[in-house]
Amino acid sequence: MNDVERALQILEGSNTVLAFHAEFEENTNTSGDCNCYQTFLTSRPESMEINAIKSVIELSRQYNVRTHIVHLSTASALPLLKEAKLSNPNLSVETCYHYLTLNSENIPLNATQFKCCPPIRDSNNMDNLWDGLRNNIIDMVVSDHSPCTPELKLLNEGDFLKAWGGISSLQFGLSLFWTEGLTREISILDVKNKLCQIPAKLVGLHTRKGKIAKNYDADFVIWNPNATIYINESIIQHKNKVTPYLGKLLRGKVLKTIIRGEIVYEENKSFSAPTGKLLIN
Repeated sequence: MNDVERALQILEGSNTVLAFHAEFEENTNTSGDCNCYQTFLTSRPESMEINAIKSVIELSRQYNVRTHIVHLSTASALPLLKEAKLSNPNLSVETCYHYLTLNSENIPLNATQFKCCPPIRDSNNMDNLWDGLRNNIIDMVVSDHSPCTPELKLLNEGDFLKAWGGISSLQFGLSLFWTEGLTREISILDVKNKLCQIPAKLVGLHTRKGKIAKNYDADFVIWNPNATIYINESIIQHKNKVTPYLGKLLRGKVLKTIIRGEIVYEENKSFSAPTGKLLIN
């Protein structure tokens, strides 16, 4: 953690966000069937996250630096984070769509498209993450979009220990969150806050992004919250079609996407040339 402390010293008072992939490597057990998800899950125990989060919390108390925990996987860390946030307003936490919608019990043999780090844990853990989100211990939900080629996922071998770790969910995040959230008393205001407004504030774009207001960029998603989408390869816009969500039926369909007042996506139409701009805080 010497390098982390040095970074905190340099960033002291700068209003920059220092983001942490909070896992400490441990000498864990990697024996067992590499084609079984449980073998991979055992190799990435909750203690890897918890110990790293404890260190981040302790260091963040000593410096005036905005610190952010990315892709929280273990709900066992929520009591630590709840207590820490009471006295440290600079600490924020995110989780991801896959941790809120997938669970380890339902991951088949050889299905390396489900591999990510930190790992997807069991259904009880997923339920507790939703509780942490509702109680505002978890501030926001993000995609952690991490695509790769099918070859890197070792789909033919099904080796969880060697396959690329990462999940592509950018296209389906809104529908994933809405579908699961409907069973958990999530409202459209939660979508606005957790997926738009709070993330924009984290990265310093809250004066132009994250809400509908005068002098803000005209960024909109026009969608039908009651329509359904069935995920198959033909509708996937990602270059590589690897996803753990194949075959899922989701609620909520994006009809149009508008960026700075310009339509960049319409249902059943191809994308036009990219119009993105560099965003600097």
